[in-house]
Amino acid sequence: MADRNTPLLEMRNIKKDFFGNQVLSDINLTLSEGEVLGLCGENGAGKSTLMKILFGMDVIRETGGYEGDVLLNGEKVQFSTPFDALAAGIGMVHQEFSLIPGFTATENILLNREPKKRNIISEIFGDRLDTLDYNEMTGRAERAIGKMGFSIDKDMVISEMPVGHKQFTEIARELSKDSLKLLILDEPTAVLTEKEAEALLDSIRAMSKQGIAVIFITHRLHEILSVCDKVVVMRDGFVVSDVPAAETTVNEISKKMVGRSVETAAKADIRDMSGARTVMSIRRLWVDMPGETVRDVSLDIKEGEILGIGGLAGQGKLGIPNGIMGLYEAGGTVEFDGKQIPLNSPRRCLDASLAFVSEDRRGVGLLLDETLEWNVAFPAMQVQDKFLKSYLGGLIKWRDEKAIRDVTERYIDELQIKCTGSKQKAKELSGGNQQKVCLAKAFALEPKFLFVSEPTRGIDVGAKALVLEALRRFNRDSGVTVVMISSELEELRSICDRIAIVSGGRIAGILPASDPSEDFGMLMVSMVK
Repeated sequence: MADRNTPLLEMRNIKKDFFGNQVLSDINLTLSEGEVLGLCGENGAGKSTLMKILFGMDVIRETGGYEGDVLLNGEKVQFSTPFDALAAGIGMVHQEFSLIPGFTATENILLNREPKKRNIISEIFGDRLDTLDYNEMTGRAERAIGKMGFSIDKDMVISEMPVGHKQFTEIARELSKDSLKLLILDEPTAVLTEKEAEALLDSIRAMSKQGIAVIFITHRLHEILSVCDKVVVMRDGFVVSDVPAAETTVNEISKKMVGRSVETAAKADIRDMSGARTVMSIRRLWVDMPGETVRDVSLDIKEGEILGIGGLAGQGKLGIPNGIMGLYEAGGTVEFDGKQIPLNSPRRCLDASLAFVSEDRRGVGLLLDETLEWNVAFPAMQVQDKFLKSYLGGLIKWRDEKAIRDVTERYIDELQIKCTGSKQKAKELSGGNQQKVCLAKAFALEPKFLFVSEPTRGIDVGAKALVLEALRRFNRDSGVTVVMISSELEELRSICDRIAIVSGGRIAGILPASDPSEDFGMLMVSMVK
């Protein structure tokens, strides 16, 4: 029997790397029975990886496991699968729903744990022919829903439910397990209305009174202060703060989330472009992109500026360029250089001298089986007839191999792309060098306007500096208007003139890049009406 003072959960010196990239460094945290812990941090801080370790997710085992110890009631545990974690009394409600659409709430709540009853046939032929005990199922589902303190229709089919009720069904499923000691809630209020979110906070308070500990991950910091006993802030794979909720504020948390030596990060050559003409005008933009919320974006972009677009995960920042460039269905209006750009038409965007470096470099950005030459030159060849020689008065066009090689070698040199030569295949390069090839491809188009999305995601510090400097030089030397979308606020502050923050699918505010980082942090966690 564990000592009464022994924490329910203790994570000691947890370290984790993915293929040499350290994502968690010496994490320590404790959680007592019935305690509610708020876990905060920017996208990429390491919160999800830490929870995957605790919940025994397959991806941890498949990538070499982790260092450090996880203890439950003072005893060391190591979960190989989520089933091990569930058996130990740990439940998790993920951001993505895992419900069966054609089943009712009751059937989903008790899935794979349905009470059964014997009948004459099963007595003879075995328990596989037992029938479901619907009365017992109904009773258990009602008790689980009652524990939440928020009423949902136990008989409603999931596909007919409002999205908030689906979230509550997921939570009821965990509460229906008698062995539940600890519940991890990953962004549970992201899909809820204000009223539903308040009901969820009440339900967390009720769980705590029943002795169930909760790890509550959310970007809505006011909710954390309202319901949590303590707040743990992660940044860049470290725990940077572990304090009682009563001893901190939203402002302090947001400052710690985006911290670092922040006041020196913004560069001195930030320009005031307010007098420049508006080169792109976006009005009432909505985008149907999975995992992104773009509801109603209106934004004016000045000619020749570098505009940053930041915000927390899923709030809409990635959806903006993907919608304008026609990769996902979009509505609203976009004017560029005085002319309306038709949405849902990628080719028309390219013809209008817009270019896009996607965050999905492997899926959208590169021809992985082709050479660097082909990757760099192909879009300009296809859209602008560049790098082609004409024969017979233009009847025949053929690739200008020398021009293709020259432009590729120019960008290999400028961007310091590590490769064996211009004929090497894109798939053989490291992620950072693949990212540089995506930039080279966009630069070769010589656009008037460039969207670049998460340009430094997953690349090392040295490569990041090179990529950012290349974008700055491209903007200054060629006069190209650049819109950079990034989850890294300090990167935006280091290169951009202004930064727009997206929250809830709308622009929460636009500030000069030289403004304090906590001002941007406050915009990130604001709820735009």
